[in-house]
Amino acid sequence: MITNSQAHQPLRLGFIGGSTQSAVGHAHWVASQLDDRWRVVSGCFSRNESKSKATGTAWHLPENKVFTDWKHYIAEEKHNLDAVVVLTPTPHHHKVVCHLLENNIAVICEKAMAANLEQSSHIQKTLEKTKGFLAVTFNYSGYPMIRDLKRHIQAGKLGNLKQIQIEMPSDGFIQAKEKMSPQAWRLKDGKIPTLLLDLAVHIHHLTGFVSELKPLSINADFHHFSIFDGIVDDAYMWVHYENDFRASMWVSKTALGHRNGLKLRVFGDQGSAEWYQEEPERLHIYNKDSSRTTYDRGNCIYPDEVRDRFKPGHPSGFIEAFANLYQDIADAYEQYKETGQYKSDYVYGWQHANEGLALFQAANLANKNRAWVSLAEATYT
Repeated sequence: MITNSQAHQPLRLGFIGGSTQSAVGHAHWVASQLDDRWRVVSGCFSRNESKSKATGTAWHLPENKVFTDWKHYIAEEKHNLDAVVVLTPTPHHHKVVCHLLENNIAVICEKAMAANLEQSSHIQKTLEKTKGFLAVTFNYSGYPMIRDLKRHIQAGKLGNLKQIQIEMPSDGFIQAKEKMSPQAWRLKDGKIPTLLLDLAVHIHHLTGFVSELKPLSINADFHHFSIFDGIVDDAYMWVHYENDFRASMWVSKTALGHRNGLKLRVFGDQGSAEWYQEEPERLHIYNKDSSRTTYDRGNCIYPDEVRDRFKPGHPSGFIEAFANLYQDIADAYEQYKETGQYKSDYVYGWQHANEGLALFQAANLANKNRAWVSLAEATYT
């Protein structure tokens, strides 16, 4: 069982965005509280007064700690906070992130960090000026068996990596019309289609997380299958990485029968591995003779990657994976407070998030040109 939280004074956490009616607010709140490393003490959960107040009530906050103007919130509470979670719509992240950094507040930003590379550059310049703390949440690498897979690869169990097949299909935009009510900002595409900001940044992250390789060039084929006009809602992408490693990526919001079909298969010359988010406790390793070994939390080779909140056989899931990340961010932030910097295998900041934005801005260009585009050739400004 997890006991390390007992040695730490909970860090004071605020929210901007993330009301109880948002897509991810409740998940962030539950995950951040799970191991007592953070305590939500205040928030500007929505510009809508009733939504913000209702969220404060649900999370047992005093009325004077609930706000509806995020700049006023920062001005009033900046001395009472260790960090703030940014959960506004993606196109608005950069303004909030930069304002927090300029006020010497550590930032935990929901992916995608920004909507395009111009916004990302603004964040980079602010980080350089303030020397602040920024963590971007890519929660799927919080699953213990994904971390176990990374260790198998580092130990050479798969040999030289050759390729990954990775996908994240859902059917959120092709269900019956009366069942769909997407937020307005998700129905507009900019330099990077919103589908890629929503889903593809996760598969970029996971590919880099397990392979520890950098992307070099990309080709893409985008599609539109839903009733929502003017957007990309299905995308195939092929990426050339360092060491001649190849990735085949598929993301979709128009794949009937899939709620969140995140799946990866990584292949080396000595073995391969397979993991599905719908069965997160199981990691399948295929050996050179094609025999299969299945690991779970109870028999994994690297048990230090497991943070048991309950015994194996009672599956850990999405919230627990998110909670693992919040533990890691707490550790990284405490190291940052002591030294002015941090080192973590699990906490990712501007550079990694920007790489994903660069990759998918290049993908948009590749789709338009019907040709491979290197990241060096992509137009970033």
